[in-house]
Amino acid sequence: MGSGRPETPPLEALEPPGGPEPRVDAEATVYRLYDVGYEIRLEVALERLSEYGAQRAGPVRGEAQALLIRNPPVSVSLGEEPLQVGELACTVRFSARVFDFGAVSLRGHVAAPADLPWGRFTEFGNRVDVGIDWTSLLNRQRDRLLERLGPAIVRPSVSAVTEDYVVFRIHRLTSHGAPLPPERLSDEDVVLLLLNERRGLSAAARRELLPHRFSYYAEDLTILTWDNALVVEPSVHDTDVEFVLEFANAQLLELRLYDALLDGEIPRMLEGVARARSRPGLIFRRYARALAGLHARIADGTEVVERVENALKVTDDVYLARVYSAALEIFRGREWRKGIDRKLAIIQDTYGMLNAEAQAARSEALEVVIVILFLIDIALVLWGR
Repeated sequence: MGSGRPETPPLEALEPPGGPEPRVDAEATVYRLYDVGYEIRLEVALERLSEYGAQRAGPVRGEAQALLIRNPPVSVSLGEEPLQVGELACTVRFSARVFDFGAVSLRGHVAAPADLPWGRFTEFGNRVDVGIDWTSLLNRQRDRLLERLGPAIVRPSVSAVTEDYVVFRIHRLTSHGAPLPPERLSDEDVVLLLLNERRGLSAAARRELLPHRFSYYAEDLTILTWDNALVVEPSVHDTDVEFVLEFANAQLLELRLYDALLDGEIPRMLEGVARARSRPGLIFRRYARALAGLHARIADGTEVVERVENALKVTDDVYLARVYSAALEIFRGREWRKGIDRKLAIIQDTYGMLNAEAQAARSEALEVVIVILFLIDIALVLWGR
């Protein structure tokens, strides 16, 4: 998801007109998700990545029981590299999460300097988001990971369709040296970070662009947008929100990918039908190959979509489930699914039409054969006289 954001202004422009800013201990995580094959056998992936500390773990919160994960993905650390963020010399930690439906999520974690004023953290976050060539960094890590996965990937093929997301994670939020409740962060505070808007937005614009705020405990907060999120969570090891956001992005990637495949498949299907109709021979023989291809496409499409959507199910409306459902709503998951259903319906209708024509041709041929046999029988009777 490209942000299309303007260049980050000088730091002086970010200073507040008066009063101390909130201060944070925080990090930014850049996600890029790839489709690398039809399926990834996670047991094989876990074995091949075992020397790198790979593990299969889902959300750990008590309310995570509202999420049913059919086949928990594999997570693995991929090492560190130096990274320049503006004038700051930082370190980026790479990691990945591998999903059974063929998606791989590469992640670059960049910690901000400790006890950073809010304005400086905003500048840091914007520069991590749009000021770094993540394509070359993450593609290099992807290639190394795919080499390690090897035979775990079924029908390997790296798609050009990718999905990007950024999560700004705050571990500690203070003001005047005392903890600051996350609910005190207003839309005006996060507009610079999440939307990179330098001019003051109207109240109506803020409500429209930042409607998704969630909180479970007094000290946590999640704010979602189309291409990034702010997560305030004091427990360093609690990454459940990031987990469900990553899962939602992986599902979105697969829906987008399959929608694009169907966009190219329908014209080829119509050309194939036209060629079959112009081919000499019996109709039901002409359509045999076309019908087999259409049936395979319908079965394959239905399996792919069902596998992706059934990978994670929500059973109750609690915190993580609400975050996950809101992410799917923001990403327009239902709209992508409707588009896929419409295209699959076109293929199904074409299959039904060709099948009906073939069946009608078979019936006509059978009737002709019956008539011929009847005439032969009459001829034999007359000849016998």
